[in-house]
This record gives sequence, C-alpha cells and structure tokens, in this order.
Amino acid sequence: MSERRVLIGLIGANITGSLSPALFADAFAAAGIDGFYHLIDVDRLPGRRLPQLLDALKTAGFAGTNITYPFKQNVIPLLDTVDPEAEQTGAVNTVAIAPDGRTTGYNFDRRGWRHSFEETFGRSTAEGATVVLVGAGGAGHAVAFALMDMGVGVLIVHDRDVARANALKASIAKHYGASHCRVTGDLEADIAAADGVVNATQVGMRGFPGNPVPASALRAGHWAADVIYTPIATDFIKAAAAKGVRVLNGSGMCVHQAAEAFRLFVGVEPDVARLHRTFAAALAERETRIAEVT
Repeated sequence: MSERRVLIGLIGANITGSLSPALFADAFAAAGIDGFYHLIDVDRLPGRRLPQLLDALKTAGFAGTNITYPFKQNVIPLLDTVDPEAEQTGAVNTVAIAPDGRTTGYNFDRRGWRHSFEETFGRSTAEGATVVLVGAGGAGHAVAFALMDMGVGVLIVHDRDVARANALKASIAKHYGASHCRVTGDLEADIAAADGVVNATQVGMRGFPGNPVPASALRAGHWAADVIYTPIATDFIKAAAAKGVRVLNGSGMCVHQAAEAFRLFVGVEPDVARLHRTFAAALAERETRIAEVT
C-alpha cells in the first residue's frame, strides 16, 4: 500500500445495502492505495442536514462523496462549481472536494447508465426509439439525458408529481427541442405503444416495495430497465422478464458510475471488468446474508 490515504463517502437515505464500498475497496486494493469508502446514511443520522454533512466531510479531509436519493438535486445550490454535463442534467451524484474545501459537482449516473445500456442492449436499441421514463427526480434526469445522448426519438415522462415531470420535459426541450419529449397522459397506453420503459423511481427498492410500472402494458417486444440494484431483481424487472421482455437491472449503472468517480477522485483508471466481477461477488454475499437473517 502507498502512504497516500483517500477518504470517499456516500450520502443518502436507505443506503446500508449499497455495494459501492465493495467496489471502491477492490479498486483501492488494485491501485495499491490506502482508501476507505464511508456510508453516510441519513436514516441513521436523525437531524443531520446535507449542508452539515458536506461541511463535516470537508473538515475530515475527504476527497469527495457520492450523492444519492434524495439529495441529487438538493445538493446543487450548496456547491461552488457544477460540471457542465451535470448542470445540463440538473442533478449531481458525485462531489469532488479540493484541498481548500471547494466543491465541484458531477453527474456520473448519466454516463454510467448510458454505458450500462450500451453494454447490455447496444446503442442502436435506443436510436430513434420511443421510451417511457417513470420518475423525473435526480435519477430520472440522468437517465433522460443518457437516453437523449444515445439518440432516442421520443421520451415520454411520468411522475406522480406532474410539476416535476413538466420540469424535466422543459429541460429536454431546451437542449434537444420540444418534439423529443412529452408528459404522458395515459401511462399504460403509452408503455404499450413504446419500444422500452425505464423505472427511475425508488419504488421497488428494499424499503420501498411495489412496482410503479403497469405490468399489463408490457409485451415481449419491449425492453425494460431499472436503476435499482437493491434488490437486483425488482418487482418491475421480475414482471417484465416473466413476459419475455429483455431486461436491464441497476448493476451496470452502479459499476460504471463508480469507475468514473474513482477515476476522478484518485486519478487512476480502474479495471471495469474487474469491478463487474467484484459487484457480482459482493451481491452474492449480500443476498446470502439477507437470506440468513430472514
């Protein structure tokens, strides 16, 4: 191990099942760096607010932190600088902290989800496609812009908060033109007529049970993707697979965004294939542990 010590965090809610610590531990080991990835779960830190947590990381000398639900948009006003890609996306999932305490926000969810989609389905699957996106929060913004990066023809947005769906629609229109995005008026009918559907909500995650996508609208010709990997197969992914739909879970997004963040924080190129293997091993260990408890 080198004498260099790197501290990285993850700030979010309901994150005790995160596999990011395993990914970073392995990447640190491969690079010969003494590093630690610390989970900062606000569910276990009652009363702690995001500004306080960021200040604490600065004081402790962290190189940066990942940001997850529900802070990907709330964190933006707290930062000194926002990377142009994250600014366009309207959400941040990674914050670099300079030695002088200055903070810069990035969005590696966008890049990570895009790389995962290309790995699994191929970029041509998105080109010119009609896609329904369920969820217009921070993860939804990242997925929406990732889809536009790949040349999606029409993006149809659904969110229980209609104002939030309209805000994402306006953001896509600003950068890609109004014809490329609309808010759904009939979720089931729009999914049935689309090429693919993405769940970018927290519904389906452990602690947030359910399926926000009407399974009756799914058919074998669809593809279906979820940003969640806890559990690896959500009720949505299970329902889609049962109908012969090609599916993509959230594992690849986690791996690829971690690779981008590691490169930023440490300045070392991680081995993505190795990270995929590490993720699979950590997932199997986590599921075994959960099965033993239940």
